[in-house]
Amino acid sequence: MVYHEDEICLIRNLEKGDIGEISREERAQGWHVSDGKYAMRLKDQEEGRCISLVAEHEGSVAGYVNLYFRPLAGPFASLGYPEIVDFGVLEKYRRRGIGTRLMDVAEEIGFQSSQIVCIGVGLHSGYGSAQRMYVKRGYIPDGSGVWYQDKVCEPYGECCNDDDLVLYFSKEKCFT
Repeated sequence: MVYHEDEICLIRNLEKGDIGEISREERAQGWHVSDGKYAMRLKDQEEGRCISLVAEHEGSVAGYVNLYFRPLAGPFASLGYPEIVDFGVLEKYRRRGIGTRLMDVAEEIGFQSSQIVCIGVGLHSGYGSAQRMYVKRGYIPDGSGVWYQDKVCEPYGECCNDDDLVLYFSKEKCFT
């Protein structure tokens, strides 16, 4: 299904053929990824747990994002708010508006079923641009503090500044 198309990008559902392309491009950037991560997203989409979106720029995969309808972990899991998960734009496609378009579509889908959409973001410097983007888009911290490996990190508790160290945010639907 195509959700958005303009002169910058086309946004559609993740397909099996995208998995290898995304993984190859991310490994070329020095990221630690495996095809299994994207195969899991595709399976979750096929089973109706999420919508996995891909942005294409001039026929090549440029970015992706997933919207899970009922998150299984984090501060919003029991509340049933949709959660934006694993958002990324490949480095060579950044600063073109592709990430903004992906987020717009993911939020629009999420707000169809809820007044609140949530998101978790890593805390190390590799997530710096995402952290800034979420704040600029109106996301605010949920107030539960830092989470590590799907649990609240207790004050002065042990953690590692890796991809599992996360701060959660939410955004309320704006009625204009």
